[in-house]
Amino acid sequence: MKVLHVIPFVASRYGGPSQAVFHMCRGLRDAGVDASVLTTDADGPGRLPVKLGDEIDYRGVPTRFFPRQWSEAFKYSRPLSRWLDRHVAEFDVLHLHSVYSHSSLAAGRAARREGIPYLVRPYGTLSSWALKFKPVRKRVFWYLGVKRLLAGAAAIHYTSQAERRDAESGLAITRGVVLPLGVDSTLIDVQTAEDAPRRSTSAADAPYVLMLGRLHVKKGLDLFLPAFCRVTGQPPFDRWKLLLVGDGDAAYVERLKAMVREAGAEERVTFAGWLDGSAKSDALRGAALLAMPSHQENFGLSAFEAMACGVAVLVSDQIDTADEIAQAGAGWISPLTEADLERTLGLAMEDDAGRVTRGEAGRDLVWRRFTWSAATEPLVAFYEQLLAERRRTAEGVAAEGVRVG
Repeated sequence: MKVLHVIPFVASRYGGPSQAVFHMCRGLRDAGVDASVLTTDADGPGRLPVKLGDEIDYRGVPTRFFPRQWSEAFKYSRPLSRWLDRHVAEFDVLHLHSVYSHSSLAAGRAARREGIPYLVRPYGTLSSWALKFKPVRKRVFWYLGVKRLLAGAAAIHYTSQAERRDAESGLAITRGVVLPLGVDSTLIDVQTAEDAPRRSTSAADAPYVLMLGRLHVKKGLDLFLPAFCRVTGQPPFDRWKLLLVGDGDAAYVERLKAMVREAGAEERVTFAGWLDGSAKSDALRGAALLAMPSHQENFGLSAFEAMACGVAVLVSDQIDTADEIAQAGAGWISPLTEADLERTLGLAMEDDAGRVTRGEAGRDLVWRRFTWSAATEPLVAFYEQLLAERRRTAEGVAAEGVRVG
């Protein structure tokens, strides 16, 4: 089975989706699926230093890059579109990651023309919150091609039941399938019983809260930063730090830094930029708590990565997987207001033993349900279901042709 994953970007600055696609494809390849990636060289204002046009090995997956020619938002690439027109029939299934992008619209159009089934993974962009963000531009995209893209899809791939309910309640779309993401198992495998004492403030001179991902308005930083600054402005929490791993629009990041300066908390808040590889893993494993106070997350990959490392999490009740985290006892769930975040953060900081217990519960949750090996099996089965449906349709058309003849 040949499956092509089409995504507009894979640079680290774009956060979870650019990480998940390679973990997903490596899992599929381990399961015997010939999975590859088609994308652009977009990297914010710059470009990834990769070979264009030819298939290369990138993060352990066969990947083909094409130039982003214009628009950081739309990531238009005529060479990518032309390649799809010529080669889409070589694949059994297309898996499209993104909705409001040129790569998905081009791939959907090419797949429909050749009768190739495709899935669309919107990764939260069809949520009620996301649809209110830049609504005019999204309405224009909807009528220029997004509506047809979704209508022609064999399925819409959601990563949680909450994401599916939210999207389908606001839009006239069906055919949703819930297939969760996974977490790199090496984050779990390296853990030992000796890690637990590090979660206690008594064993750390400067415990820190970690936030990992794009610095974007949807992440709730405008609410969380003031809450953190107030909680840590006096004993016993004044030795706590906040580590922000990620980046975003320069003007927005500067506004966040100004908030920290105005609160007099510059020594307690660090803007670390993007971290990859061992530096990112070290940041995860060393955290006393991971915070995800987002207005919307369809899965919340960094929260699950933290749980894999035995780190308790504090997430807003707007995270689509908040129920799973709460049921597992893996962290604290907070309403998304500044006052509630301040209160919940204080509770998490003062509860040394609770962070250890909830961190261990989170690790167990990930091990049981959210490894990539667990996530890959139902995905392969769904691909096979699509192929079986395509064969039955082709056989039906052929039989009808014989009767007519």
